[in-house]
Parts: sequence; structure tokens; C-alpha cells
Amino acid sequence: MTDCLFCKMVAGDIKPAVVYENDHILAFRDIHPQAPTHVLIIPKIHVPTLDELEDPRLAGELLIAARQVAAQEGLALDGYRTVINCRANGGQEVYHLHIHLLGGRRLTWPPG
Repeated sequence: MTDCLFCKMVAGDIKPAVVYENDHILAFRDIHPQAPTHVLIIPKIHVPTLDELEDPRLAGELLIAARQVAAQEGLALDGYRTVINCRANGGQEVYHLHIHLLGGRRLTWPPG
């Protein structure tokens, strides 16, 4: 997708603050963090929303990457939150599937 912000990051046209990368996943710091640690974890292929995710292997890779980034960022022992927003009413702003990894402070519930 030529107009997708996250695809531009995968292509190298926009340089995010990368914290993790492998052949299928890219993770980078959110530019509007909602917690001391706020990382976005995305597939390198364009998947618009969770509703379009059909590859169980990719789904697993996203979750494993979230766990690895949480450990790398020092969040594993105290805890963290993962969030996937889906479509407008779910709060999705960029239509490229992404997991928000939030931590570094006590997170309240419900989230707003």
C-alpha cells in the first residue's frame, strides 16, 4: 500500500524508532505514547485490520514479538498491556494491523 504510513516504515521511506525487527515483524516506539513504554508491533505485510488477519502463523509471530519486546523493555516482571484496536469504533487510526504494547506504570481498567 503506497499511502499506508506503516507500509512506508516497513519500506524504509519513514524511519521509526525501531526496537525489534525480524523477517515478518517490525516494532517501534509510538510517537504519541500513552505510557512510559508504548511500542507498536506490526506485520511487515499490509493487513488492514484484525478482521483481515487470516494467517495463524503471523498471528502467533505478532504475539511472540510482543512478549519479546516486553521482556527486552523490562516490562515482563511488573506487567504490561497489549491492545489491538479494530476499525473506527474500536479506536483504530492507522489501517494497518498493529498491537500496542504499553507498560512502565500501573494501567487502570476500563481503558476509556
